[in-house]
Parts: sequence; C-alpha cells; structure tokens
Amino acid sequence: MPAELTPEMMLGAYAAGYFPMADEADPDSLNWYDPDPRGILPLNGFHLPRRLRRTVLSGRFAVSVNTDFPATMRGCAAPAPGRETTWINTPITRIFCALHEMGFAHSVECRLDGVLVGGLYGVALGGAFFGESMFSTATDASKVALVHLVARLRLCGFILLDTQFGTSHLTRFGGEEIPAADYKATLARAVDMQPRWRDDLDTDMIENEIRHL
Repeated sequence: MPAELTPEMMLGAYAAGYFPMADEADPDSLNWYDPDPRGILPLNGFHLPRRLRRTVLSGRFAVSVNTDFPATMRGCAAPAPGRETTWINTPITRIFCALHEMGFAHSVECRLDGVLVGGLYGVALGGAFFGESMFSTATDASKVALVHLVARLRLCGFILLDTQFGTSHLTRFGGEEIPAADYKATLARAVDMQPRWRDDLDTDMIENEIRHL
C-alpha cells in the first residue's frame, strides 16, 4: 500500500465505486477493483429464511455493533475451511481501523457466552454501506450479523448495500448483480445523502424490523 494513502483517499475511492483488496502474492500491496456487474443486496428485497428468522429472534447470540472492531477484522482475516488465504493484510487492517476511529467503518458482532464467534464489517458513507467481509466460528453467527445489519440499514434509511461481487451464498438472501452503470447511479445518490449510520438504535426497534423482513 502506498505510504501516502489516507483514510480520506479511501473514502474517495468508495464514493467513485472502487474497493481495495490485498494482492496475495505481495502481502504489503493493494489492488483496486471496480467490477461489472456489481454485487448488491437490495434492502427492500432481502429474503430471510424461516429457520434463520427463528435463530435470529431466539436470542441465542448477543449481537452488538462497534464494540470490538479490530477483533472483528481479525476474525474475518483468520484462515477458515475453504478460505486458507486472506486479502485482509496489515495495511488494510490499519486503514480500516483508522476509518473506524473516524466513524466511517463499522462492525456487527455476535457472541456466545461472551465469546466473539462471528460478525462482519464495512464502511458507511451517506446512505451507502460497503460490506467488506464476515466470519463465523459458530453455526449461523455471520448470518445473524447480516440480518441485524440489514435491519439496521433499513431503519436508518440506507438505499445501498454493496456486496462487491455476487455469490451463491448471498443469492439465497436476495443478492443480485447489476450493471456497473446502474450501481454507480445509485451510489451517487447514496453518498450525497447525510450520514445515516446510528449506533444507538433501540433493540426492540431492530427486533420488530427483523420480524417484518
């Protein structure tokens, strides 16, 4: 990663439709991506399977936001079955932790008996949330974090949840790929909005929103 790269430059890249990933061949490097088509998860078209709905509402996991952003990033970077390598290197961790301190990067965490067992993180800019990565060491933990994220974004009036690429995993929740031109038109409207993220949403409001997904 170039030494001159700053959190402000990272935000400018997101606003223009680019996102970073480390080059596995060079652990200190960073590549920029602007895929066409682009993966999104429509906030008004989110599909919540019945079994997962029961798990989310059961209270099995204690869900929080922004209580341990660095640990959530470490969980996302840790090797896992089918993901033995990671694009989250030390420079990326450093820049995203800086964005978190500035109030732009956020984490959703799931705990069992006080232990962090899953979560996700991303960047909020205006009415857009750029999902970066998620992890799970307990069944359904990352999915529960995703459901809570979607409920929170809907309540806060976000209009874009960027997933970067489309995947079969996200398709089951309503994820889709759209032309880059359509994505950037929505992106332009989203980043022009006033900041939407809130940490202080009432848990009853979130639960009620989940029941309506």
